[in-house]
Amino acid sequence: MVNGHALTVSLEEFGLSKYEAQAYVALISKGTISASELAYYSEIPRTKIYPTLLKLENKKLAIISKSKPIMCTAIAPEDAFDGIIHEQINKVNAMNSLVSNLKKASEESRKTRGSEEKRYFHVGANNVLAQLQTMIEGSKSSIKIMADQWGFGLLAECKEQLLSVLRRNLEVKVLASPSQICSESYRMIPDGVEIRSSEITQNCFIFDEAELLLINNDNGKGAIFSSTDILGSNQERMFSSIWKNAIKTKALADMTKTEAQEIYKIIKTVNELGLPYILNSSRTSKKSENDLFKLLEKNGVSLKSKSLDDIIEMMDAIMQITCSGRVNFEANTKNITVESKLNSGHSLPWTSILDGCLQKQGYKTRTAYQNNSSKGERVHIKISKI
Repeated sequence: MVNGHALTVSLEEFGLSKYEAQAYVALISKGTISASELAYYSEIPRTKIYPTLLKLENKKLAIISKSKPIMCTAIAPEDAFDGIIHEQINKVNAMNSLVSNLKKASEESRKTRGSEEKRYFHVGANNVLAQLQTMIEGSKSSIKIMADQWGFGLLAECKEQLLSVLRRNLEVKVLASPSQICSESYRMIPDGVEIRSSEITQNCFIFDEAELLLINNDNGKGAIFSSTDILGSNQERMFSSIWKNAIKTKALADMTKTEAQEIYKIIKTVNELGLPYILNSSRTSKKSENDLFKLLEKNGVSLKSKSLDDIIEMMDAIMQITCSGRVNFEANTKNITVESKLNSGHSLPWTSILDGCLQKQGYKTRTAYQNNSSKGERVHIKISKI
């Protein structure tokens, strides 16, 4: 059964107000209804329903009739949110385009009078590793790294230098490609380095927000830029943007590479496809089914063969990564507790998947949701064999 509260919360994250989200969820659930019926089903005060409808119409999320009584209909989710989804895709494409143009932009800026680029020189493929180790050890405040498989392998050979800067309490952040989670190179990186995962297509090392080392993974050659106000600020912004949405990997550190890759795929699938899939499912089907569980199956993630302990372990890692939370299983009482330090339904998609896994394994479940504004939210799942 689709959770209306979770849908409302997710829509609020898309920029809708609470009333707008409640009204839209009610409309896609009930079809074409009158304004007074909408007020009843959405639990919105009657005095607020007409302003709310007008706002939905302006956002191209609903259609309002000109006749009386006023009738209203939701715009289909795939039409209503198609623009937003494509906007996010365009942002990612723009980032990739920016990466490929960085070298050209830096060369052009050097030729321009008044350019801020003070130094720019090449590093031969045979000297790149030694140069990287020197720049790491010489850092004074921070190191930020974007590395694909090739660049991450180079970084793994800098363990001693990384340990040296960590002893000086430097901030070291690394964005690595998903294929590197729990790889041999990953396990060589010291514990104090914070690693997150995202789709990375370049090798860029940023030192003290002032020096850059770019490495070409095709030929192994590098280029160093110093005092790079233009190039440096662009790379800093790009790093911060990707870092904010990248997946934390600390909770996966003790897993095998296969297990870690599977959890990454689950999080990525739900984050990118979960909301549009649920909205569309609620519009086209009235069957009581676990939509997120089915979404994972459609995208090649099968949890049917997992044991209860395996599923608990996977969901515990996911909660740590996405909500700074935990999943606890009390074997004696047959109670599962899903805790999240974040409020507003952040744990509900993962609770839904966990509930679906349990039901597929033949368990009967009963859930109870608790929300505490200061302590976060908690979902209790009581399980029993059918």
